[in-house]
Amino acid sequence: MTDLPAMIAAFTTLFIIIDPMGLSPLFLALTSGMTNAQRRVIAVRACAIGGVLMLAFLFLGEALLGFIGISMSAFRIAGGMLVFIIALEMLFQKRAERREDTANDGGHTDDPSVFPLAMPLIVGPGAITTIILLAGQAEGPADMAAIAAVMFAVLLTVLCAFLIAPVLEKLLGKTGLNILTRLLGMLLAALAVQFILDGLLETFGMAA
Repeated sequence: MTDLPAMIAAFTTLFIIIDPMGLSPLFLALTSGMTNAQRRVIAVRACAIGGVLMLAFLFLGEALLGFIGISMSAFRIAGGMLVFIIALEMLFQKRAERREDTANDGGHTDDPSVFPLAMPLIVGPGAITTIILLAGQAEGPADMAAIAAVMFAVLLTVLCAFLIAPVLEKLLGKTGLNILTRLLGMLLAALAVQFILDGLLETFGMAA
């Protein structure tokens, strides 16, 4: 996991699932009427809380699976299926619609940094699944540290996307964001299939 290709693959998977650019319009909607300074505080707080949640799942997620008797190979297959469904939703724009509904449900709160920004928009089921899958591939403290570094790199892109959300929305437009989401969905579908194949290979004792 400490090798560069593995870290790039981990970053790509988490980046696509969290979809910082797709979250930008929702961040604008949830912070409508706030000053730029207030928006910065909300953005930093949401990403900080998201980081704490990610670390919790990174270090405790696999132990929880072991406690309830679920093997990592089974979780890889199930997780791959879940990520594949998310990829399909990205391709057909269903995920954006659901996120907008979630944002609207939490849109009347004074501080949206915990809900719905940190969870479930940043740290949702797909991100949780991916983090636990990555933790299952770790072979020591160095690998866990590498995964944590990847998570915080993705969170940094989320923070940047929040801070430049007004500019990004004007630059790409709704059509541009939709096209980008579909392209990322295709890549995510391939990564999901890889998760499933890894789980099947491990189950039948043919780990690559």
